[in-house]
Amino acid sequence: MTEPRPLAVFDLDGTLADTAHRQHFLERSPRDWRGFFAAAPADTPLAEGVALAREAAADCDLLYLTGRPERCRADTEEWLRAHGLPEGPVRMRRDHDRRPAVRTKLEALRGLRATRTVRMLVDDDPLVLGEAERAGFRVVAADWGRTSAQLRAGQEREGRT
Repeated sequence: MTEPRPLAVFDLDGTLADTAHRQHFLERSPRDWRGFFAAAPADTPLAEGVALAREAAADCDLLYLTGRPERCRADTEEWLRAHGLPEGPVRMRRDHDRRPAVRTKLEALRGLRATRTVRMLVDDDPLVLGEAERAGFRVVAADWGRTSAQLRAGQEREGRT
């Protein structure tokens, strides 16, 4: 029996999808998370992230690991298809899960590592990258996107993406 191909794990927002046009929804008080996620289908792809995903797909299976809530699944999967990203399962946050991204993503990565080799994690969140690296994962910093302080707060303090 042959070993399964290793996994390359990619974040979406700020890594593959440019969220700059919708970050204004988070500058309000209270933050408009419904508006933020509803605008996601209009994201433009980030060329650097898309190129890296396509390159990784040559010898890895891709898995998309996002903090987006499950209610965004149809839009998210359609966006990936529409922009020609390699096929792969999408792991999303349960709709009412408000744990920080660093906790939810590390939990998912550890679960994946139990059954598969994880070749790399590509993400734009420094906290996620730092914890993943400390846990022994190879990380690639997606430093090509533009992420606001409000989005960072949403990821880490509000458990929203």
